[in-house]
Amino acid sequence: MKNKPDLAIESTINGQVVGIDEAGRGPLAGPVFAASVILNKKKIPSGIDDSKSLSPEKRQALYKKITESSIYGLSMSSVIEIDRLNILQATLLAMRRSYINLSWKLSTLPSHALIDGNQSPRLPCKTITIIKGDKKSKSIAAASIIAKVHRDRLMKKLSLKFQDFGWEKNAGYGTKMHIENIYRLGPTIHHRKTFEPIKSLIHS
Repeated sequence: MKNKPDLAIESTINGQVVGIDEAGRGPLAGPVFAASVILNKKKIPSGIDDSKSLSPEKRQALYKKITESSIYGLSMSSVIEIDRLNILQATLLAMRRSYINLSWKLSTLPSHALIDGNQSPRLPCKTITIIKGDKKSKSIAAASIIAKVHRDRLMKKLSLKFQDFGWEKNAGYGTKMHIENIYRLGPTIHHRKTFEPIKSLIHS
């Protein structure tokens, strides 16, 4: 049985801690989302886990509980920004924006931010990067749930207009059907032009 994320890392920090994670670095279409979350230690929902390991139904249920009991900020970087900056820099920008959106709800800024991954956005507090942090820290896992639920909702909405790519099911990831229809129909305005095979298709 795999271990679920806990508060072991948070408990070593003296001060308020925010967890930050992203959703959507790998897809061929759509923006990248990021969320920043400060859990209420007296009302932490049970079952928080890495968003990718949860069923859509479980994610939705936890999303509701987390957003009702925690303080959070959400943001994104657009496809245009991803193509202009590269996916890493666009992700860091989305993380910074989510932190800024969180900060508007606070009287004092958190003392520490736990960041999923090995690189940190520029923030006005101490940062700790944690590889596979969404599997280790509840704060980061909660952020991963919020970011993924919002991104999946957007991709489902976009799929209503671009029905051939299956975004309501694949969330923009490069499934066989998605890639086949990119070749057949060409990329949309929501496809990342610097990602393969779209990049080669455009420049061929």
